[in-house]
Amino acid sequence: MSGANTLPSDAGIADVRGIDPRHLIWAAVALIAMVIVIQSDNLWTLNFMHVMCGVLWTGIDLFMGFVVGPIMRRLPPQARRAVILRLMPKMLFLLPTLSIITGTTGWFHARALGFLDLPWPQYGWVLAALIIVGILTVQGLGVLLPTNLLVYFEMRKPIPDGARIGRLMKRYVYAVALQGAMQVAIILVMARFVTGI
Repeated sequence: MSGANTLPSDAGIADVRGIDPRHLIWAAVALIAMVIVIQSDNLWTLNFMHVMCGVLWTGIDLFMGFVVGPIMRRLPPQARRAVILRLMPKMLFLLPTLSIITGTTGWFHARALGFLDLPWPQYGWVLAALIIVGILTVQGLGVLLPTNLLVYFEMRKPIPDGARIGRLMKRYVYAVALQGAMQVAIILVMARFVTGI
């Protein structure tokens, strides 16, 4: 029987697979591909990897924050729990990998194009991009990832503590809102880069 501070248990949750370490293989393959692209000194492939990973990272972040998030808040607790237990193990590997590749290839791409040597005020756009990507990466790896893990592990318990999940999610909601704002800001900065600074 569930109380006010717990979510009801569900026998069907027991068959949900946990965090699969085999996903580390795909993350490693992506990071190795990034190193190969950087070492190849091919500007087109470096740009492609940076743009593709950046689009995926930004798109997934915005989709999760503005589409999936509101839907999840309206789901009954058991449905929310079922989605989280199936979604989080994959997202734990995907988003950190995309953020690392986007930031790293972006740095090398900017260096190859000479953006790091621009005079002021043009360099202000480069500095803005570095600051925004830094905030996104630190917040993603330092706030969102640990919070996701804590919520995920709480949800794996036979009777999750709804009050604890609620406290974790309050912090998470603010972080996601800032993450969404930063993603929109980086799109604006990147649009400036494409049209010339």
